[in-house]
Amino acid sequence: MRGIGFYFFLAAVLCVTLGMVWGIHMAISGDHLMAGAHAHLNLVGWVTMGLFGVYYTLTPAAAASSLAKIHLAVALAGVVVMVPGIAIALKHGGEAAAAAGSMLTAASMLIFLYTVFKNGLGNPV
Repeated sequence: MRGIGFYFFLAAVLCVTLGMVWGIHMAISGDHLMAGAHAHLNLVGWVTMGLFGVYYTLTPAAAASSLAKIHLAVALAGVVVMVPGIAIALKHGGEAAAAAGSMLTAASMLIFLYTVFKNGLGNPV
């Protein structure tokens, strides 16, 4: 079944695949200017999204809520805005997108904090 946990995992796997390709490109070229953006793609995109996917898979009550869908949208928007925003900032193009993406990512984590606090972990006993 393709529930919310699956979609978080799908996003995570896409992020890590892009992150690996980007990392290989940096290694081959010797240009590591974008290391900060690459690191955020791997950490926020792969690790965080993957952990969200694990949580929602283990906690069906949380996954069934409409807030889970909002969480997915905000988390995806955070990565999609923040990572290119960091790349733009590193190229001296301004920090607005990086800041906006960071705020979306922080909002995503606040949604997750509320969700965990409200639903706990796993099936209720």
